[in-house]
Amino acid sequence: MPWFVALALLVVPIVEIYVIIQIGQVIGGWPTVALLLVESALGAWIIKREGRRAWRALQSSFETGKMPGRELADAALVLVGGTLLLTPGFVTDIFGFFFVLPFTRPLARRGMSAFFNRRLAGQLGGAGLGGSGLGDSGPGDFIPGAGGPTRPPQSSGDVVQGEVIDPDTK
Repeated sequence: MPWFVALALLVVPIVEIYVIIQIGQVIGGWPTVALLLVESALGAWIIKREGRRAWRALQSSFETGKMPGRELADAALVLVGGTLLLTPGFVTDIFGFFFVLPFTRPLARRGMSAFFNRRLAGQLGGAGLGGSGLGDSGPGDFIPGAGGPTRPPQSSGDVVQGEVIDPDTK
């Protein structure tokens, strides 16, 4: 398990409890509980609506034969956002709504694309998928929702004519 996941599993509940206590001191205990319940109900309704929308878009892209990059990214964001919304607390709900709401999801998708570009560039030794490897969305960078790399892979131009002989088969 990466260290940041372990740290998040320790820190997030502490932050959530602290925020709930602070809000409870300002508006009272029962209103805080009611606010958490209303947030959860609203979150469940939005997850259901946006999940259906993401599923329909994914099916449509498969039926038309289009590469479903954006649709897959949206489905992943709705899944993660839904998980955060169903987790009790105000801080996780803020991030959950950011991932799930249709007018903030494009921002989250761009952030996710930049994150994956940086990770991929680190895995490939700074090469990325065609750009500078810094998540700058240059030509050829992986952008969920863009339908794959924006240019074909470059070859060296050398073509070697010949025959492949497998030494194990005779």
